[in-house]
Amino acid sequence: MAEQSQFQLLAQRRFLPFFGAQALGAFNDNVYKNTLVILATYQAASYTQLEPALLTNIAAGLFILPFVLFSGMAGQLADRYDKARVLKFVKAAEIAIMAIAGFGFATHSIEVLLGALFLMGMHSTFFAPAKYGLLPEVLRDSELVGGNAMVEMGTFVAIVLGTLVAGLLAAHGGIALIVTTLVAISLLGFLSSLAIPKLQPAAPTLKIDWRPWTSTWENLRAAGESRTVFLSILGISWFWFYGAVVLAQLPLYTKDVLGGSEEVVTVLLVMFSAGVGIGSLLCERLSGRKVEIGLVPFGSIGLTVFAVDLYLATPAMAGTDLSARDFIQTAGSWRVLMDMALIGLFGGLFIVPLYAMVQQRTRREIMSRVIGANSILNAVFMVVAAGLAAVALNAGLTIPQLLLLTGVLNAFVAIYIYSLVPEFLLRFVAWLLIHFVYRLDRRGIDNIPEEGPALLICNHVGFADAIVISAACPRPIRFIMESSIFKIPVLSTIFRGMKAIPVAPQKENPEVYERAFQLVAAELRDGNLVCIFPEGRLTPDGEIGEFRAGMMRILKETPVPVVPLSLSGLWDSMLSRKYKQVWKRWPRRFLAKITLKVGEPVPAERAEVQDLRQRVVELRGAAQ
Repeated sequence: MAEQSQFQLLAQRRFLPFFGAQALGAFNDNVYKNTLVILATYQAASYTQLEPALLTNIAAGLFILPFVLFSGMAGQLADRYDKARVLKFVKAAEIAIMAIAGFGFATHSIEVLLGALFLMGMHSTFFAPAKYGLLPEVLRDSELVGGNAMVEMGTFVAIVLGTLVAGLLAAHGGIALIVTTLVAISLLGFLSSLAIPKLQPAAPTLKIDWRPWTSTWENLRAAGESRTVFLSILGISWFWFYGAVVLAQLPLYTKDVLGGSEEVVTVLLVMFSAGVGIGSLLCERLSGRKVEIGLVPFGSIGLTVFAVDLYLATPAMAGTDLSARDFIQTAGSWRVLMDMALIGLFGGLFIVPLYAMVQQRTRREIMSRVIGANSILNAVFMVVAAGLAAVALNAGLTIPQLLLLTGVLNAFVAIYIYSLVPEFLLRFVAWLLIHFVYRLDRRGIDNIPEEGPALLICNHVGFADAIVISAACPRPIRFIMESSIFKIPVLSTIFRGMKAIPVAPQKENPEVYERAFQLVAAELRDGNLVCIFPEGRLTPDGEIGEFRAGMMRILKETPVPVVPLSLSGLWDSMLSRKYKQVWKRWPRRFLAKITLKVGEPVPAERAEVQDLRQRVVELRGAAQ
């Protein structure tokens, strides 16, 4: 089946109305928030006596406070009722909130404006669990990354446009135009939501707990069902911590450090948001239309590198109130702009796979509650970010130093998370291997079942075979590996992180031998994929050796389809046994082409050792 572009989702009713409603919501959020922040920063005297820095952090705190208080109820409501219906109700409420905000602008009442900001936070609180919970219900697994990428792209394009519109409204628009714009956008979002198709409730008998703290705890408990999901949520929350520190200080960074006007704030926000949108869209291409968590460490590296470079690139600006044109013509400005864009781009690579993995590995019945838990933790991290930023600045740190501290802290947090869940780092190694060391040609990959158990069998060419197969397959795989490999320092770390199943000859270690079969049977009964190299060792001459009969015991105890695979192109690599001396194993050429071919599944009752070996031989073709 030909692969479809993620943009083709925009032509389908199951996605387009939802996409429009959420993008317009993000657009309205940013028109309102940025108009308020810019006016309060540059025209503070007409709105409040509070210092702009204090007002900015109060506004940020008020917007995210509802996430802490009401995400528990929001997640339960989205699981209990039709998510499309929840989205429509929330979009209707947005119209009323914008009317309140309009009254605040008309009367220059900072209290009313901040109250409306709190209500917009409530709007987003109840929108998020239904929004992210809806995606895995209307998208196939192969569309999850693309769908999430489109949502993030749409959100940040909306942020770009909302920021531009907010800058224009704040600088040149009157109150009547501001109010009309806000109400009109909310009305369009509501009309778009009316076309979202109905869905069946995920947990129609769920009893709603209207108590904020107990419902919050219930959501966190649901998120804790899977350790990997919970740690992924912590990773998402860290991104929002990072983003909160960077974006909350941007108006003052522009005004006090860069000497820029409101226009320059808008330009920097546009660069950041455009970067996130581009990074999000790149995820589908770089991941091969599967949930590729190997992109997460890649994203975290960029978040640190370009935050540090932003500190180094910050120039000592001369003058004040620079226009966007004057700023761009100032020496060093382009480096600042590119750093902002690249922080956004790597942020997109970081966050999209995390959202997709949470959706993929969470039960449908609790999906929205898990998303609600994500919202709670995001909010807590952003509150902490605002508090720490305020403390750091009051302690004497400059804004550029705060950005540097955030980038360095990101590196330590990333290392800690990847030490807890080695799967992220191992997938990153696999992703690097097939994108920067080899060129992988995948053929017949659709023959691997999208769900349910199967036993994969493959010829054994080199030490990296399992990593290559894992990188190419859209589903997690448990590999059966010779126990002696676990004694090799670097490979031991990799294969233990992949949760490979060690096996030894029965005569050598009967306990390990029997334990391997028990673990394989358990994995297959749970509906997972298991891969075995039936030769039992690396090829010594590049040819496919005789297959051992161990796999037949697996099929006898747990009958599942057998999927033959073949690898070619790795025999001449440094990871094979072609060259005995270590100094001869230096790569002959980079980006060498390797091929993974997948044959049609063979029913367990028809599986025979010699026939399966012949299928692998025919798939591989001539020895390479």
